[in-house]
Order: sequence, then structure tokens, then C-alpha cells
Amino acid sequence: MGTRPQTTVTVRCTGHVRDAVGAHELEYAFAGTRLRDFLEAFFDDYDVEELLIAETEADATHSGWAPVPDDLPGTWRKNPEGDQTRPFARVCINGRFNEHFEGFETELEDGDRVALIYPFMFCC
Repeated sequence: MGTRPQTTVTVRCTGHVRDAVGAHELEYAFAGTRLRDFLEAFFDDYDVEELLIAETEADATHSGWAPVPDDLPGTWRKNPEGDQTRPFARVCINGRFNEHFEGFETELEDGDRVALIYPFMFCC
């Protein structure tokens, strides 16, 4: 089995992820070409998986969301269970949510921007 190709992306971090990583932007090289490969490698180096990734459908859904209507306009796609982010957390590729591509199977190229977003929330 040959070695996997290496991909280098620019990672931008916000909120709690930025605090945990210690930087708002960094270059990151990993073995592979998929978003899943990036996330696995990044989580090995930075302990932010629990901030971002939901393991179950229940972990991905906030109790405050409005109910989903039976007849949704347009195209409605959601990542499958285990490939979703926690409520309020997002993973973006070049400024677009990963759900608009192929979820965690999205192919990344050198120079792509991956944003790991978990905003600070304040309550009155």
C-alpha cells in the first residue's frame, strides 16, 4: 500500500476553537485529501473534536430549533449521523458549510480554507 498524498490547507478558527488551538489561523498539512482525513489528523494534534463533532443525531440537534415543516422548499441535505457538527458549531470549506459539498467526504486541495467555527455565546 502506497503513502497517501499530503494536502496543506489554511485553517481558520473562531470562538472556543480559537481559544483551544491558540491561533486564529494556521497552515496545516495532513495525509490524505478528504475533509475526514483533515479532521482526524487535526483532532489528533488539537483537542477540539468534542467542541465540534456530534456523535449522535441528538448531539447535533438543539432543543430550541423550530420544527421542520413536512414540505421543505428547495433541496434539503443533512450530513448523516456521526458526520454532523454540534449545535452552533460549523465546519466550512472555502466559506461554505461542508453540507453543501459532500460532507466529511469532500475532497480538499492544497490552499483550500477550512474554518472551524464554534462562537462564544453569552446569555443575559
